[in-house]
Amino acid sequence: MTNLNDIISTFSYEDQQRFTAYLDKKNKRNDTKNTQLFNYLLNDELNSNDICFKLYGSLKKDAYHALRKRLYQSIIDFIANNSLQEENSIDMQIIKYILASRSFLQHKQYKVAYKVLDKAEILASEHYLFPLLNEIYHTKIQYAYTNPSISMEDLITKFEENQKNHQVEDQLNIVYAKIKHTLNNITYKGDVVDFQTVLNQTLQEHNISINESMSFKSLYQLATIVSISAFVTKDYLQIEPFLINTYNIIITHKNKEKQLFYHIQIIYLIANTLFRNKKFNESFYYLELMHKHMLLKQKKHYNTYKLKYNLLVALNYNYSNKQKIAIEILEPLAVNKHPDTESLLDIHLSLIMFYFQKNDFKKTHTLFSKFYHTDQWYTEKAGKEWVIKKNLMEILLHIELKNIDLIESRLLSFKRNYYDYLKSINQQRVITYLGFVESYYKTPEAVTSNEFKNTVAQSFDWVDIHKEDIFVISFYSWLKGKMNNQDLYSTTLNLIKQSQQELTNK
Repeated sequence: MTNLNDIISTFSYEDQQRFTAYLDKKNKRNDTKNTQLFNYLLNDELNSNDICFKLYGSLKKDAYHALRKRLYQSIIDFIANNSLQEENSIDMQIIKYILASRSFLQHKQYKVAYKVLDKAEILASEHYLFPLLNEIYHTKIQYAYTNPSISMEDLITKFEENQKNHQVEDQLNIVYAKIKHTLNNITYKGDVVDFQTVLNQTLQEHNISINESMSFKSLYQLATIVSISAFVTKDYLQIEPFLINTYNIIITHKNKEKQLFYHIQIIYLIANTLFRNKKFNESFYYLELMHKHMLLKQKKHYNTYKLKYNLLVALNYNYSNKQKIAIEILEPLAVNKHPDTESLLDIHLSLIMFYFQKNDFKKTHTLFSKFYHTDQWYTEKAGKEWVIKKNLMEILLHIELKNIDLIESRLLSFKRNYYDYLKSINQQRVITYLGFVESYYKTPEAVTSNEFKNTVAQSFDWVDIHKEDIFVISFYSWLKGKMNNQDLYSTTLNLIKQSQQELTNK
């Protein structure tokens, strides 16, 4: 059955009002129940049987399913009509110019035809509409013999350049699809691949240059590919200049409002990269920009990005020593339903981390109790890395709560399920880290000794702290806090500050 609740949950308040008006206008009878069904689904408080009884007074399943199908079709028509009105104004204007010019050409009105084609060319060039430009140049070349003032060589050059641009856009789209497919296999299936090699080979195979001048969508796709690389390698510093430079190119495009969805997404990529590089003030700047764009076009994309936006805002606050604000932002979101399951899970795990850093282990345990699905289910929804973080945090929590039996079982389970995988992706340091965690659990008094500290110092393959992943720092802070008898949150913030100072001095 089509999950209408998920579809309807993407509607902004304005969309809901417009859709209700659309249904009322469409309904020819007073007893039509589609508006009632829409409101029940919007509230999301009743199951299908309850809604059926509310509508019909009995369990008329056939009538209910037929009504759902009609409502689904109305939603599709409504969304399609809105998209046509919002997205196609420029495209349709250019198509009208092309059709009108061809009519003029057939009637030998050559001067008028070429003036109209010139207007179409300017519009299509401004909006990087390569397929439409192809039609314009094709028509101009076809009738070039009627206009002696036109340079055939210049026209052919423009036509060939446009074909190259169109091909680059198509090739980049293929590269984007391949890279996303590879990432999905790494994230959700645990495939072991040399991602950087795959990325370089794919770009080379399709002759894509990072410095190409492209359309807004293509630049977004390229930025996403680069961000995926950083996600896998954890090297966000390397991609930061490229993302910001790319954005500075994008904001000069006249079609940035037309492609608002991509505009918001790339601002998010920049804000997230700055957060991962511990540049919280800069990240807040782009988050504010992101929020402004989320409010445009009657908040058309607000609900789509609401969770991602608020989660990133909260994470920035948490690592800026404003944990109370971070928790206040995420608490209400954690109890609401939303089709973005992955972001909801990230919110739950982030809240767990905040409360754990706050030493509120009772609240942390309460939140953990809501994770009742299997690891396989969570892997499919949020990825293998997310599951590994969840299990590591759960082990640390049970150590703090002194749940001896659970500690042993969770340690054994983690070793059995993830050690081979971690070795295969060259993440031996997670195994090393857990070994020290186990040592603390068995002999907590030993971790403050110089011998233990020296062993830790010699056991990890350390990178400069300004390059270290912010979440890796968070896990290490727990161990460092135990070694130095210091508070976890203070230890975390001190290491973050050290990382920021080191980066400033570079």
